[in-house]
Amino acid sequence: MLSSSSTTIENPFTRALLAGGLAGTSVDLSLYPIDTLKTRLQASPGFYASGGFRGVYAGVGSAVIGSAPGAALFFVTYEGFKSSLRHARETGNGYFAGYAGLHDGLFGAWSEPIEHMAAASAGEIAACAVRVPTEVIKQRAQAAQYGSSAAALRAILNQRGAIGVTGIWREMYRGWNVTIMREVPFTVIQFPLWEAMKEWKRRTSGREEISAVQSGLFGSLAGAVAAGVTTPLDVLKTRIMLARHRTSTLRLLQQILKESGVGAFFKGVGPRITWISAGGAIFLGTYQWACNALGGL
Repeated sequence: MLSSSSTTIENPFTRALLAGGLAGTSVDLSLYPIDTLKTRLQASPGFYASGGFRGVYAGVGSAVIGSAPGAALFFVTYEGFKSSLRHARETGNGYFAGYAGLHDGLFGAWSEPIEHMAAASAGEIAACAVRVPTEVIKQRAQAAQYGSSAAALRAILNQRGAIGVTGIWREMYRGWNVTIMREVPFTVIQFPLWEAMKEWKRRTSGREEISAVQSGLFGSLAGAVAAGVTTPLDVLKTRIMLARHRTSTLRLLQQILKESGVGAFFKGVGPRITWISAGGAIFLGTYQWACNALGGL
């Protein structure tokens, strides 16, 4: 519902939907070349065999299609869970009414960070419904396995006669488990840090509103920390999605350790931290700007 101001949206979930979609598209398109270089560094054939510095926008089509709905789905879920958990803690009512007792007896001062962790985890799981197939197609184009996102998608769909509809579904969601394993720890680190830094700024400044620049700076710092810690999981996810044949996570883990050692799990750590640090600034800065512009905080 719009208020008397044409730019103000009263419904917080509509704000999250619109702001999240804008934030996701902005960050994915602006930093896409760095993501491509990171993917090629992590690919098993090696950086130059996977395309080197050529065609750094390969696969961008899938990113364009998947960015807005994936980010919007994340933020709608995140804000919804966060609001519900806070409401249950403060009133003892709602979907998570039983949480109020845990707050008083177990979590105490850690209640807000735990709420942010739980909400962010739920948001990532929801967003992966869009993100995983987008990543599968995008990374195969980025690693020069196919000339474009459309070609990568056609190659998967053309296997229908051999593997059936169920096989197509499994191929599109290849790496789902390890993506969740990467995204949940990442977001459990990034979002509580981001929220804590915003709360610190509110307390020290005496102002409730956080600016887009402040949110972007906090998002960059939180993202850099989370990116460095979760790089091994990102390498494992990339290898699974790029593998010519399906393989178990444990078997691939053992293979990487045997052939390349522990160091292989930190390939692309520099571009990943750079990309996600800059991405955190753009993503969470844009999200805050849009929320502020639409009437939220």
